[in-house]
Amino acid sequence: MSEQQTPYELLGGAEGLRALVDQFYTNVASCSEAEDIRRMHKADMSEVAQKLFEYLSGWLGGPGLYMERYGTVCITKPHAPFAIGVAARDQWIFCFRKALDDVGASEEVKVMLHEPIHRIADFLRNRED
Repeated sequence: MSEQQTPYELLGGAEGLRALVDQFYTNVASCSEAEDIRRMHKADMSEVAQKLFEYLSGWLGGPGLYMERYGTVCITKPHAPFAIGVAARDQWIFCFRKALDDVGASEEVKVMLHEPIHRIADFLRNRED
């Protein structure tokens, strides 16, 4: 019997995760459905993309890059300056799920991440719409 693979492994490790994060930010930058969250970002999203890559690496079962670099995995503090309501949460989820589709993630990984992605996005919500 083989061990269950982590989402990190199912995505193809660092290379697959990088593709997912890059596609996520392409979606943020280009999808009309992401208008509100796009305004929360600088025009150059490379720094925040690197942080998301590092965070997701550990969160998805790969190396704990974010923790190694920043000594914490607290994600509420960096998001506190932004008004994140239901609409922004849903836009983030839309871009993430679209990125999973766009990079050809397996149904297995999509199912594994469906609820956790919603929970983490909802956890960052700091206002009602």
